[in-house]
Parts: sequence; structure tokens; C-alpha cells
Amino acid sequence: MRVDLLTKEYPPDIYGGAGVHVTELVRALRRSIEVQVRCFGGPREETDTTGYRVPAELKDANAALGTLGVDLQFAQDSGGADLVHSHTWYANEGGRLAGMLHGIPHVVTAHSLEPLRPWKAEQLGGGYRVSSWVERDAYESADAVIAVSEGMRRDILRVYPDVDPARTHVIYNGIDLERWRIVDEPDLVRSLGVDPDRPTVIFVGRITRQKGLPYFLRAAAGLPPEVQLVLCAGAPDTAEIMAEVEALVRELQDSRDGVVWIDRMLPRNELSALLSAATVFVCPSIYEPLGIVNLEAMACGLPVVATATGGIPEVVEDGVTGRLVPIEQATDGTGTPLDPERFVSDLGAALAEALADPDRAHEQGRAGRLRAQTQFSWPAIADQTLALYRRLTADNGARQA
Repeated sequence: MRVDLLTKEYPPDIYGGAGVHVTELVRALRRSIEVQVRCFGGPREETDTTGYRVPAELKDANAALGTLGVDLQFAQDSGGADLVHSHTWYANEGGRLAGMLHGIPHVVTAHSLEPLRPWKAEQLGGGYRVSSWVERDAYESADAVIAVSEGMRRDILRVYPDVDPARTHVIYNGIDLERWRIVDEPDLVRSLGVDPDRPTVIFVGRITRQKGLPYFLRAAAGLPPEVQLVLCAGAPDTAEIMAEVEALVRELQDSRDGVVWIDRMLPRNELSALLSAATVFVCPSIYEPLGIVNLEAMACGLPVVATATGGIPEVVEDGVTGRLVPIEQATDGTGTPLDPERFVSDLGAALAEALADPDRAHEQGRAGRLRAQTQFSWPAIADQTLALYRRLTADNGARQA
């Protein structure tokens, strides 16, 4: 069996959870089948991997049109595949067209939903209407839609009621416990400007509305002064949210020491060392289909304080591997807290509770790593994905016979 996997992100160009998911899934699937990866960007040295650039004629066009230019190349070159599997709206039209052009099944993995990220209109302008159309068409026409959590599946069926529930399957994101593990390297941590001996809250994520970083920064103002705050945060969506985050960080730095902002993407060993040295991980997201970053923190033995939204409650077990912070959210697609002050207060209280009892935090960190190991292994996830591929290709063969 040959599967062509279509994605915007692929090493070395990874900036979010979808890219991590694709990378690990490909590695696991290639143990059993041929996988041709088709991704955005320049040429790749990896075998069976092809990078595609935006056509020169579209390089100055709206980004959504440039994306479609890459998707057309994806579709053309997927001839000979038994199945095509697309990840995120960036690749969905390539999968949709490949399925029609070559008469093969098209699988979509849902990492997020455009209607639940309306702030993307700030980035794409009218292109947001294009991305939303592409996503809807792909989901409604796909032979199978994979949701990365039960919460995501509910969102899909609510946002796209014409999607057949029987074609929607839950297969979780995963974590590689050999690559993500506890790294005890205090000197490396110090070289990054972080004191490994201080109680520490760490945030890792892009600077985007959905990640909720401003809520954490406001909550952090009420934490004890000895608490160190480490922000591994970059790739801002817009100049506006970057300016908001910069202002909040300046306020914290003016009132306390130990506010460390690392705005570059760290290699895995450096990030693992930072996570392993921290006391608690914070995930203040207001939209999170699952949250691979929480799994990464758990794999490094860190308890997680996270928003009880999306697929997060399927990863973080409240009171066992960390704390879930309740949130009442707007239903207009923004996910904005209806009472932001209460959310900030509750987030701060949960963090303070975790910091006040290091022994319990350590115990929850150990429980988190065990949960990641038993519930979210990539081999098991690849097996589930491969079983779906085989069922779809068999059905397609029967129809064409």
C-alpha cells in the first residue's frame, strides 16, 4: 500500500502541533507501508519526501491563493497512491482534488477548525473565507475524517452538520516516550537564562489567540515573587497580539525578577531540559483540539495546569496528572471567556496550589508520564490509522471491481 500524506509542516519547518503529529505518524507508519510525504517549502533530503514551493505567479497573492497553488501540485503528483491523507486546511484541497482526480480515498485529520478560529481573519483577510470554504468542502466530501479527540469530533459534527457521523473517527495524537523524556541537565538550563533551583511555571506555545498566553500573563502577576516564569513563545499570528504580549511581559518584568522569555524554537533536548527543571506546566488555551504540548510536558514528568476546554480533559486527568481550570466560553466561535477575570483568577489559584506543594506536583508529574505512556503511544495510533486505511482501500477496490 502507498499512502500520500499531504501537509504544510514537515521537518525542518515545524511550528505547531499538526507538524509534530505528522512527523511522528509518518515515522510510525513507514514501519509497515510506503508513505510519500508532500509538504510545503523547499526540497527535502529525506527519502520519499517532496517539498513544494508556491508558484512564482502567486508569490505576491493572498496567502490562501498561494496555498491552493501548492495543493494543485500535490494533487497532480499523487497519481499512483492507494489513498491520500491531508492535514489542516492548507493541504485539504490537495487531498480533495487528488481523490477525485485519481479515484482514491481521501482521509482528513482534523487538528483544528477554521470556524472556531475567527481571529485568523486578521492574518488572511479575505483568504479566511477561502480557507473556511476549503475546509468545509474537504470534511463534507472526505471518505473519512479523523478527529484527534472526542471533543474535536463533537466540534466537527456541530460545526459541519452535513458530515456523516459514521465517517468520523477518533484517533488521538501521540507522544514518543523515547524522544520526550526527563532530562536532568541543570547547566544546560542555566545556559538558557533559567534558574533550575527556583519554583517555575513554564509556558510553551505560539503567540496566537487560541493559546491564551495573555490570560496566563495576567494570572502570573498574582503568583508569589519567588516563582520564576519561563515563556517559550514565538511565531506571533499578528502584530497586535505580539504588542499585547510584549506589554504584559514588560509589566511583569517591572514588578518582579525571574521572567524569562525565549522567543526561538528550541531543539528537543533544550526544551526537555527546561520542562524537566520546572515545577508546573501551564496551558491556558481557549481552543485546543487535544494539545500535544501537554503530552510533551507530561512525558518530561511535569504536572499540567490547563483549561478545561476542547480535548484537554481527555489528556489531563484533574487531580491526578494536574489541574483543569473551568471556563465558560462564548459560542460565537472565538472561545472568549465569558468572565475573563474569573478565568484569570481561577488559573492563578490552580497554579499557586501546584506551586505550594512540590511533593504533590512531583507525584502528579510521575502520574502524567505514566498516562502518556499507556494511553498515547505512536505505535498504537499508527495501527489504528493503518486499519482505517486498509478498510477504506478495500471498500474502494470493491466499488471499482
